[in-house]
Amino acid sequence: MAKGDQIYTLREFLNQEGLYQHHGIDCGDGTVIHYRKPSETIERTSLATFARGNPIYRKNYPTAFIPDTVVRRAESRLGEKRYNLLFNNCEHFANWCKTGMSYSQQVRDFVPAIANMDIDRLSEPIKQGLRGTDEQNAQMLLDRALGDIKAIWDDLQPRYKQALKEMNSWDRVAREAVKRDREDLAREAIHRKLKYKEEAKNLESKLAQLAKMTENLVSNSQSLNINL
Repeated sequence: MAKGDQIYTLREFLNQEGLYQHHGIDCGDGTVIHYRKPSETIERTSLATFARGNPIYRKNYPTAFIPDTVVRRAESRLGEKRYNLLFNNCEHFANWCKTGMSYSQQVRDFVPAIANMDIDRLSEPIKQGLRGTDEQNAQMLLDRALGDIKAIWDDLQPRYKQALKEMNSWDRVAREAVKRDREDLAREAIHRKLKYKEEAKNLESKLAQLAKMTENLVSNSQSLNINL
């Protein structure tokens, strides 16, 4: 590791080891600038505080700012308190310092994956995880989990509505084709209608899963006396 490197370590989410990467900028003097947890403030801390006893890894880029510039960019945001899991998390910050681009690959990768989880198996692990932390940290974890769910919902809901719209549209086309004795067009329209019907069914199932996940999170928070 060297000055200006973007480094990261694996951190626990809901006490499940290795589920997300915590990013920061190596200042080259034994300190790191990062969005510190749980204060959610950009701070300069020791490498040991950043790592929490876990291995540290370096993220490599084909092109990036020179080390001094990277550190100056990080220093320019010290004290910032605008953490947002989806739009301004620790990876957004470190990527911005290193490349000028504020993005989080973790969010892009993680958000679609949540919709494929076994929702019924999540309730107890979430509850156990929340019991292993203090109330402030538990509240923060719940807020983030609900933020992830909202992001997925906002992606799936328009696709579901569009699938329903296409399904109904092709149904009308099929009916009209039958009236005109155009079996070829009717068959093609029915094929497309069934395709969108299946897509709508799958999306509806995922939306139901997200609703169930939200219910589990709210239930867990109530059982642990955490206010959402």
